[in-house]
Amino acid sequence: MATGANPSTTSISELPKSRTEPDGSAVVRVLSYNVRSMRDDEDALARVIRACAPDLVFVQEAPRFFRWRKHAARLAAKSELVVLSGGATAAGPMLLCSLRATVERTEDVLLPLTPGLHRRGLATAVVRLGGARVGLVSCHLSLRAEERYAQAGLVLDRVAALGAPHAIVAGDLNEGPEGRSFGRLAKELQDGWATSPWGGEHTFDPTAPRRRIDAILTTPGIEVLACGVPEDLDPDDLRTATDHLPVLAVVRIPAA
Repeated sequence: MATGANPSTTSISELPKSRTEPDGSAVVRVLSYNVRSMRDDEDALARVIRACAPDLVFVQEAPRFFRWRKHAARLAAKSELVVLSGGATAAGPMLLCSLRATVERTEDVLLPLTPGLHRRGLATAVVRLGGARVGLVSCHLSLRAEERYAQAGLVLDRVAALGAPHAIVAGDLNEGPEGRSFGRLAKELQDGWATSPWGGEHTFDPTAPRRRIDAILTTPGIEVLACGVPEDLDPDDLRTATDHLPVLAVVRIPAA
């Protein structure tokens, strides 16, 4: 069995490697990243993703307009991944994965629209890695507190509806762990940073991070080995890639 990361080490290379254990459980690298519609340095963005060597990437603010599928496919190719679900059809959230993942099903979900506010949605999937079966939800919650709280409840409803024995939720929550919506999610799901902190805590913004508004959360049966912002990435790439910092987690998912 792999052991958790030492919180005092912040090197990506020292994190547990992705693999399938003899009992069928899967050690998986998970990345959550708001890419600001790929409006910044696309090559720097891809370098950051590749350096994290993720099996699963939960994207927020994926391209949503003209030729958005082409832009999403290009980011996936540059990152040595493939598009799993989401994009414009989920109002921005998207999922990428490595070829390690076997896809069972995907579904893009649009959340109720509040007049005058940006439409929100969820990119969801159920995949298998080794002997593990896991549901995935990428989300980007509202800027308005009341709507954000309702959307947190809809995320939890979607987790239950996936029908998978385990699930991972990740995204831009637009508030810190002291907020009601973050707390609503963390009451039922494990907050990765709070469970097994590693690297940096704050995710916004890249030049002077002081808020943790991006998170990776899991159902209780998943073991979080490490979770946080990698601190050994090229600072210029982090600054020019997008306006958020990435959150990287390593988890062990039990065999189904």
